Amino acid sequence: MRISDLSRQTGVPVGTIKFYLREGLLPPGRLTSRNQAQYDEKHLRRLWLIRAFTTIGQLDLSSVQVLLSAIADDQLPVPELYGVVNRAMFPEDTAVGQDPSRDRSELAQAHSDVDGLLDDLGWRVPFGVPGRQTLAEVLAAMRRLGCGCGADYFLAYGRAAEQLTDLPPAGAAVERAAVVARTILIETAFAALRRMAQEHVVSTRLVPPLAPDPAA
Repeated sequence: MRISDLSRQTGVPVGTIKFYLREGLLPPGRLTSRNQAQYDEKHLRRLWLIRAFTTIGQLDLSSVQVLLSAIADDQLPVPELYGVVNRAMFPEDTAVGQDPSRDRSELAQAHSDVDGLLDDLGWRVPFGVPGRQTLAEVLAAMRRLGCGCGADYFLAYGRAAEQLTDLPPAGAAVERAAVVARTILIETAFAALRRMAQEHVVSTRLVPPLAPDPAA
């Protein structure tokens, strides 16, 4: 297929596809003349992948490049591939010591509470995983703003997240691009479900029912 066919089938503008080709995000097509190339299903799938990462996953192109390189690296074990995905979605924050506006004792307490939460869940999570820092930041901010909840509030969330974590069966062949796409898309789906659940609960518990129509 021609580059215009790729554009029509994916909705990605031709100019953007050419940019992806120049940046190495998309492999070159098969040259048929000096200025013409043919593309195939491999290019179509790669474009769908990039589009999912950028539009649904809201990742920048540098993160997408890292993910595509990890997908292509067959020597990278699958557990480490998941680590690459998590770091792309949740990059490390600036080191605590570089931000004098933060209350270090407050954040240290939040980190301790996160450690306790992980113990209660029975999870083995390395200290370098970005989620540890993110959750500690959330707890510290919630306390600072008077939101009134501690780490135990997230126990139910943690148990639900563990139950809903979907991995390939042990020993099964792994399609690496699908593993990465699934992880990113399910993360976005979880967030969408939480927002819809909040909308439902707010509308049923906080919005007063309509008064009966006297003319009825």
